[in-house]
Amino acid sequence: MIQAAARQLAAFPIYDDTGWTGAVRGVEVVNFYNPERRAALNTVPGLVGVILTMTMVLFTAIALVRERERGNLEMLIATPVSPWELTLGKVLPFVAIGLVQVTVVLTLGKLLFDVPLRGSLAELYLAALVFIVASLALGVFLSTLARSQFQAMQMAFFTFLPQILLSGFMFPYAGMPVAAQYAAEILPLTHFLRLIRGIMLRGADLTELWPSLASLGVFIVVMLGVAVSRVRKRLD
Repeated sequence: MIQAAARQLAAFPIYDDTGWTGAVRGVEVVNFYNPERRAALNTVPGLVGVILTMTMVLFTAIALVRERERGNLEMLIATPVSPWELTLGKVLPFVAIGLVQVTVVLTLGKLLFDVPLRGSLAELYLAALVFIVASLALGVFLSTLARSQFQAMQMAFFTFLPQILLSGFMFPYAGMPVAAQYAAEILPLTHFLRLIRGIMLRGADLTELWPSLASLGVFIVVMLGVAVSRVRKRLD
């Protein structure tokens, strides 16, 4: 949107002593981070977040509900394991799966579309790890609400659409209504897209992108806190 407005301004004629001249002088549109305007440079980093959102939330929610349906969760609750240990023990294996997915998407993006990585690979994986935990926390919370695997799947899909539409993956964040922007700030995918695009395309570091990282941290604490409190109620 900003680039389109700048291009229109650059082409707008001006009036001087000699009459209407060609265009505004001194206005030039420069694409610093995507000079060729390749769609893959924005799409591939976004796909990392979208794929993690779809798989992590869905896998976690369904897996925990399945454990409860089979009676395994009640057996674990009967052991001297705290709700926090029980929750973390169930979600930690999915962290490794999420990191493998990140590696696969980044590798294919580099090999097939030549998507650059201008920032630190270690910081990118750290940002991805925080986002994976945030997605898993959302899945754990949904599992405490669902009574069947089908309900868990429906709830998970219900969270996908707002994140994909409002996060900036499909539509520019700046072009959305203010109310939609406020809603987008609640969604973890919004902050992860800022992190991964900033690291990959602009070469930014986490000290510059700390507000998005902090927002994901708050989301994790809130979701896991609510989920663990609901598990504790079952213990009581």
